[in-house]
Amino acid sequence: MGCSAKRAAWSCGKTTLYRYLPLANDEVAARPAKHARPILICFALVNRPYILDLQPDRSLVRRLLEAGHTVYLIDWGDAGDGERCTDLEDYLERHLAGCVAHVLGAHGLQALDLLGVCQGGVLSLCYTALHPRQIANLVTLTTPVDFHTADNLLSKWVRGLDADLVCATGNVPGEVLNALFLSLMPMRLSQQKYVRLLAAGADQRAIEDFVRMEKWIFDSPPQAAAALAQFVRWFYQENRLATGTLEIGGRPVKLRDIRQPVLNLYATQDHIVPPAAAAAMQHCIGSEDYESCAIDTGHIGMYVSARAQREVPSKIAAWLRERE
Repeated sequence: MGCSAKRAAWSCGKTTLYRYLPLANDEVAARPAKHARPILICFALVNRPYILDLQPDRSLVRRLLEAGHTVYLIDWGDAGDGERCTDLEDYLERHLAGCVAHVLGAHGLQALDLLGVCQGGVLSLCYTALHPRQIANLVTLTTPVDFHTADNLLSKWVRGLDADLVCATGNVPGEVLNALFLSLMPMRLSQQKYVRLLAAGADQRAIEDFVRMEKWIFDSPPQAAAALAQFVRWFYQENRLATGTLEIGGRPVKLRDIRQPVLNLYATQDHIVPPAAAAAMQHCIGSEDYESCAIDTGHIGMYVSARAQREVPSKIAAWLRERE
């Protein structure tokens, strides 16, 4: 459930903001220079964030700590009956805004660096467009912008979903979303990976790594009905983010208002956020300092694969260092 030491710094309802503790001196080869601005990681609502700190050799969080960054992470928790009516405005203007305010107050700063992951990247784009003065630099990881690209199978499947019925019937169990994600590539995700594990003659460590990943995959939290219904309708069905028609709390969300430096990292083999869906960001935002980086891996591979561990944290750290 995460390998790096952390403590709860702030909470709102089921949401908890964690601050990771600095690594011990014997855990890093050389003490890196400290960075002035902390990084706030905004993860997706639909999965647990500990995938970013799964084990010592598969941890984006740990690599950022080794680079001298102060790291905060948002854990949205489990939506219960009391969160059934929690909508996207609540998550943005109370939960995410509260986390940002706490971090800024704790460090005496006016702006922080925001790292948005997958659905959390969409929330981060929206927040940055609405509150630009609080965000110094924005990094997005496996984040869709255009939800209607030709290769977006997930979008095609949910366009016919009755979002009003989702909202009316209550919170959606995590098992339902797991079944949806697995059905996108049923042979590869439900059979082939187990066959490959057996055929490879894996040792104990490899099996433990595999089971740890399986635990995360099947450990999705329940979703607040109102927020999920809005996300399905506004993004997957109506593609409001890319078309510039999105409003949250009566305020227009215009990606052209994002003028901060932006680093956009995405996976070339991603079946949940196709490369074209993420690469579309370049043509939507207003930033003149935009950089994209495609990694040859899949969606989950962006968080745990050996290639991603070599490339993603170092890319983020170097990019932020240049803009400090």
